[in-house]
Amino acid sequence: MGRALRADAERSVRAILEAAEQVLADDPRASMEQIGEMAGLTRTTVHRRFANRQALMDALAISAKQQLADAIEAGNPDSAPPLVALHRVTANVLRTKSAWRFTLGSPLADTSAAAEIWDRINGRCMDLLTRCRSEGLLHPDADLEWTRQVYYALLSEAMQRFPENEEPNASAIDGLATLVIDTLLHGTGRRN
Repeated sequence: MGRALRADAERSVRAILEAAEQVLADDPRASMEQIGEMAGLTRTTVHRRFANRQALMDALAISAKQQLADAIEAGNPDSAPPLVALHRVTANVLRTKSAWRFTLGSPLADTSAAAEIWDRINGRCMDLLTRCRSEGLLHPDADLEWTRQVYYALLSEAMQRFPENEEPNASAIDGLATLVIDTLLHGTGRRN
C-alpha cells in the first residue's frame, strides 16, 4: 500500500510541476490554486506537496535543471564522437529548454540546489568542448570559457525561433541544432 501511495505522490508532484510551468509561463503571478486546477488537483493536494510558492519554485528549478542535465548525458558527451555528441547534446538541450522555457529562463528559479546542478552542466559542457578542441573541431588556442558562453548565447537565440506556445517538432530541433553547431564551429564568414 505504501508503494502505491509513493507512486501516486510522485505522479501528483510531476503533474503540479508540469502545470506550474504552463501556468507561470502565461502569468508569473498565478496562484497555487490556479496551478492545482491546471494539474487537475485540489489546492489541498498542491499544498500537501509544496508548503508554499517558494517551495514549488525551488522544486520547479531543480526539476527543470535536472532534466537539462539528463538531456546532456543522454547525448553521450564522453563516448560518442565529439561532433556527434555535440549535435545530440545541442538537440537534447533545445528540446528540454523548449519544454521548460519559463523555468529555465526565470531568475526566480535560481536556488542553491539548482545552482549546483547548473555548475555540473557547465562542467559537462567544458568537458565536451575540451574533447572538441582535442579532436580538432575547435582551434587549438580556442578560449573554451568564451566558446561556452558563445554556445549558450547561440542556444538562447535558437530558442527565439520556436513559437512560445508550440512544442517544436524533431525536424525543427535538428535543423536548429545543426545551425547552432555550424555557427559555433565555422562562424558566419565565407569558407575557403
